[in-house]
Amino acid sequence: MTPVIETTGLRKIFRDFWRRPTVCAVDSLNLTIQPGEVFGLLGPNGSGKSTTIKMLLGLLHPTAGTVSVLGRPPSDIFIKHRIGYLPENTHLHRFLTPRETLRYYGSLFGLDRRTCRERGEALLEMVDLADVADRPIDGFSKGMARRVGIAQALINAPDLLILDEPTSGLDPVACREVKDLVRALANGGVTVLMTSHLLADVEHVCDRVAIMHRGLVQTEGAVGDLLVRADTTRLLIANLSDAEAEPLRAELAARLNRDVIADHPTVSLESYFLDVVARASGKSSVLTHFRPAPFLQKTGIGGAAAGSARRGPA
Repeated sequence: MTPVIETTGLRKIFRDFWRRPTVCAVDSLNLTIQPGEVFGLLGPNGSGKSTTIKMLLGLLHPTAGTVSVLGRPPSDIFIKHRIGYLPENTHLHRFLTPRETLRYYGSLFGLDRRTCRERGEALLEMVDLADVADRPIDGFSKGMARRVGIAQALINAPDLLILDEPTSGLDPVACREVKDLVRALANGGVTVLMTSHLLADVEHVCDRVAIMHRGLVQTEGAVGDLLVRADTTRLLIANLSDAEAEPLRAELAARLNRDVIADHPTVSLESYFLDVVARASGKSSVLTHFRPAPFLQKTGIGGAAAGSARRGPA
């Protein structure tokens, strides 16, 4: 399959007024992102993530190297109809309602009124804003406004979705819902490139990640491969008391002549938080289980077969 994003030796040098080089923001970037993949671009502030995204979107011209998005250069107007983008700060028109916002962005993509209306209603249902679709965005919380931003990024049924800090400012419930939505979109064949400073979010939702620092990719690979500790083995036994565990631990230590540590596995703080809130609310779950609108389902580039092989958030 043709990669959705492919860069080779991508470089961006910023210059001052006299054209003297001041900083190399991105240096020798080689990335390949396949259809239906969720790829995380990580790094501290100033590492080159935003510059990379701007070059992928055609907002900045690279100093050197090549970049291909959906098989074409980023400057090609044709591919912009196939890309959805959620910036870190969504500057929505506060006087518009979510329904009006989606129709406005749909018209920018050249969609006819009927298509704008049908897709807008489907997206409002998907992000759980149908009940407030006619309220001005000015009165929305940051989490609700973020959902509007996600919906506008999907109005053109993109093949590639670029999310810059998608969970920024959201509470833990909304964060989990956004992660579930990203996984559902990927399972339907949408390719997702996302950045985030919340590493737990990336760990839960991404198939592969690249960590950048000072413009260079320091490491890249599948999340499971990067995080596994191959030199350590943990044995899990259910319903074993401390009194029963200690003799077993001591025997293993004696047989292997190595230190053996016995502990209890833990759940993530996110899972514990969601469980506490659900119990306090008298519900089995406080999450809204998003189902991507039918027009977002892609065929031939992923779909259920590709998605079933990938994991969801823990």
